[in-house]
Amino acid sequence: MTAAAEDGRYRNVPEPGQLVEVRRRQWVVAEVDASKLGAVQQHAVILVSIDEDALGEELQVIWEIEPGAHVIERAGLPAITGQDDSDTLEAFLDAVRWGAATNADRGFLQAPFRSGVTLEDFQLDPLVRAIDMARVNLLIADDVGLGKTIEAGLVIQEMLLRHRARTVLIVCPASLQEKWRLEMAEKFGLEFRIVDSTYIKEMRRERGIHANPWNSFPRLITSMDWAKAGEGLRAFRDILPAHANYPRKFDLLVVDEAHNVAPAAGAQYALESQRTRLIRTIAPHFQHHLFLTATPHNGYTESFTSLLELLDDQRFARNILPDEKQLAQVMIRRLKSEITDKDGQLIYAPRKLEALGVDYTAKEREIHHKLQAFCASREVADAQLGGVTGVSFINQLLKKRLFSSPAAFASTLAKHIATLENGAVRKDGGGLSDRILLKAIQRAEEDYANDADVETAQQEAIEEATRHSRPLNAVEHALLDELRQWSQQAMHQTDSKAKAILSWIDSYLKINGDWNGKRVILFTEYRTTLDWLQRILATHDLGGDRLMTLHGGMDHDDREMVKAAFQAAPDVSPVRILLATDAASEGIDLQNYCNYLIHLEIPYNPNVMEQRNGRIDRHGQRAKEVLIWHPVDAKEDGEAVGGHKDDILRALRKLDSMRADMGSVNPVIAPQMSGLIEGSLRDLDTHMAEVKIERARRFVRSDKEINSRVAKLHERLIETKEGLHLSPEHILMAVKTALALAEKPALQPLQLAGFESGAVFELPPLGGAWERCREGLDHPFTGKIRPVTFDHEVAKGRDDLVLVHLNHRLVQMCLRLLRAEVWAQEDNKKLNRVTVRVLPDDRLDTPAVVVVSRLVITGGNHHRLHEELTVAGGYLREQGFKREEGVTRVQALLDEGQPSRLDTVAFDTLRARFDAAEDSIQQTLKARSRNRLESLGSTLEARKNSELKDISAVLIELERAIGVELGKAEDPEQLTLFSEDERTQLRRDNSALEARLARIPVEREQEIRAIEARYAAPQDRTFPVAVIFIVPASFAQEGRV
Repeated sequence: MTAAAEDGRYRNVPEPGQLVEVRRRQWVVAEVDASKLGAVQQHAVILVSIDEDALGEELQVIWEIEPGAHVIERAGLPAITGQDDSDTLEAFLDAVRWGAATNADRGFLQAPFRSGVTLEDFQLDPLVRAIDMARVNLLIADDVGLGKTIEAGLVIQEMLLRHRARTVLIVCPASLQEKWRLEMAEKFGLEFRIVDSTYIKEMRRERGIHANPWNSFPRLITSMDWAKAGEGLRAFRDILPAHANYPRKFDLLVVDEAHNVAPAAGAQYALESQRTRLIRTIAPHFQHHLFLTATPHNGYTESFTSLLELLDDQRFARNILPDEKQLAQVMIRRLKSEITDKDGQLIYAPRKLEALGVDYTAKEREIHHKLQAFCASREVADAQLGGVTGVSFINQLLKKRLFSSPAAFASTLAKHIATLENGAVRKDGGGLSDRILLKAIQRAEEDYANDADVETAQQEAIEEATRHSRPLNAVEHALLDELRQWSQQAMHQTDSKAKAILSWIDSYLKINGDWNGKRVILFTEYRTTLDWLQRILATHDLGGDRLMTLHGGMDHDDREMVKAAFQAAPDVSPVRILLATDAASEGIDLQNYCNYLIHLEIPYNPNVMEQRNGRIDRHGQRAKEVLIWHPVDAKEDGEAVGGHKDDILRALRKLDSMRADMGSVNPVIAPQMSGLIEGSLRDLDTHMAEVKIERARRFVRSDKEINSRVAKLHERLIETKEGLHLSPEHILMAVKTALALAEKPALQPLQLAGFESGAVFELPPLGGAWERCREGLDHPFTGKIRPVTFDHEVAKGRDDLVLVHLNHRLVQMCLRLLRAEVWAQEDNKKLNRVTVRVLPDDRLDTPAVVVVSRLVITGGNHHRLHEELTVAGGYLREQGFKREEGVTRVQALLDEGQPSRLDTVAFDTLRARFDAAEDSIQQTLKARSRNRLESLGSTLEARKNSELKDISAVLIELERAIGVELGKAEDPEQLTLFSEDERTQLRRDNSALEARLARIPVEREQEIRAIEARYAAPQDRTFPVAVIFIVPASFAQEGRV
């Protein structure tokens, strides 16, 4: 080959859908991305393998510098060498149809059919909104337990399918990383990798010290606290450009528990945290943003507006109240109490709050009162000396731990006494000493995934706070000695609360002494309390396989084993009682067979209580109500331990009624909870909370038209199912066909009670690369291999079956195998891609041919705008080919024709006519593609104009709002109330607004150019995939018409 020819071959840039040869293997082009390096045009090409032993494997190359890379000729018409039966060809066409996912019709929803979850119709709303947005910026602010993770998974899946995203980064709390990874793999068939220090070490060992984790894999998960500093943040700064590029560096950013990245509430003004700065650094470099939180508004305007700015800095800016119409476009908010089925019945079980009455002994009451006396003495004395921060912290922690258990109280009291006895001298207030104390207290109040870290942080804070306190007086010495003596004895005994729990277990989990099928979760803040109660339950014959524990710091496999046992049916798993700590609870779902929960102590933080309740009060709860018990003194006179029973329950129910607004309520209510629990308050003062709610409610509204929207969503789902042949029967046929072509063992039908024959199958061992399709078949608790079904309705609510959905590994391997037949060479093809159908002579008087093709329409920079299967054809007359102009007539021929198989003579006649007419048939295909491009042209043009209009309107409004805000005069008197940190933050925010205003004109031009380029000069590319002959009945019988 000459150099000129070689250069010409390299200049022949591939197109999406074409077959290429790279590194001596054949690949299909998935995406082409053009960019310039100086004056040189280069193309990053993403390729997907069609080799059977590497189906779906991806490779990314720079086309111009990849040695030996070349385009194989466009796929021509299939050679007419044999006939396939109709079902086999239909399975092949479905595989091609399901691969053509970028649809200009935004009404088609494909992700729901590629998930292994049973969806409620309302969960489709975020997906529909995302499809309709040019840039997906959504704040999903649904109630706790409504399935925000599932909703986000649907959006991620659809964006990937439509080639609108390739790279995805999920940022979440550390304790939720593994949950996200498993949910994406098990429910959506998507592999994600967790980026942390271990990942970086392994990656750099394999790829070299300069490898960057953030472009190491297209789908990543990371912890917001790990990425906000250190090597995670450094690695981001290494690859992020100075300013956001067009197109942007990355595609989709998902932030879970997004309220954690909003500026934290201060005394007068919200202050940015490291988490805020992380998202502010990386968000502009992502094209799409998906934020998830049940508590979007914490009552502080500047915090809420900053969160919105992080989500979409073209619609919103910090400190500027959002336009309600703009907010409604990006925010989705639904409450469990408002979601009903089509008959108006509530989908989610109502929550019922109960009292767990505790009959405290006289000694226990005396101890509680003596601790109150000790705390009061310490606080009064320290108030006189000035500064009570350390003492207040010690006192509240001692009270909290005494309410939890004697064991928890004993360990903290011992640390306090040991520090006092070690000659702790009161440190002078102010300066560095006070800052060290405040830092220690803040660390003690942070969230930890490991219980040991909770205990360590609290012990260190107690030690530091004790060093800041004065020596004990004689009365305090006597009180402390008595408390110590009691705690050392009581920690080894069964106290009154433990007896109340034992009695509750007998009443609710047993019938005449025998276990029933009910389960309960007992939640505590402290690992010490968990260990203490575990020992007590074990000594009362409530241990063994009936009792399990879940605590922070557990090995991942052990944690999953506990979860599997508790989520398995009661007749399969004997566990009835689960003891859990808060550190272990975040992000774990335990609702399958449990609707009872007991708080071993009432949390001082309402958000913690809501996190606990959300483990069973969530999507998938099957019971008619969720019952939650709170420990309170059964005695209701002045001697009561803590708050009175009726006061506490009344306040908790009031709080429960406000939980939809928990984000804005918590800063006001949380400080009152200690007084309510300890008994110094009779009720919660909600006046301030209601003011904040009213302020927040203007922006954080639930969707009141949810029912009418849900009905429309359901219609769209049905239309997609019918339009794309997405029934369980079609998916099953595709799998059966592919397994037969691959010469793998067939699915074995199983007969299960209550199911029709052919609904459930055994998936036999498949061997080789196919064996991975059986991963996940073993039951998470019993380990038994489970049968499979292709029907969502059959799998609904069952854990003894595995749902094989469209994105399940088995289906994906089968579909790739079938689609690879488009490019198969004559000597190794498994399909002819040709079939025959027959019609009565009065419907058809001469043989016809229909060619099914895959049409791909691309815009500028090879951006994929639309793809679909098209049909075109005509009549194979003896005197020559005649095109059928009517597409509806061509489709009718296909729909009405019945499967047939021709004898050799008749088939040879068809082949001869087809070969003679091949050029005319090719012209027919081109004409059909051009016509389809013209008909789609108006749709694409309208979409382009809509996007241009939207971005212009959004930026004009932003420009106006920022100008108004910057024009406001500052109130000097108000600024005197701000701390130095708050004044600094305010100055930074104003400077950021000025910079944002200055960038808008350039950004407007860049956005307009990017939109114009995306829709520029649409091109149609046609890939013929199958030939269907339709013949009159007489031709099928005699072979001549």
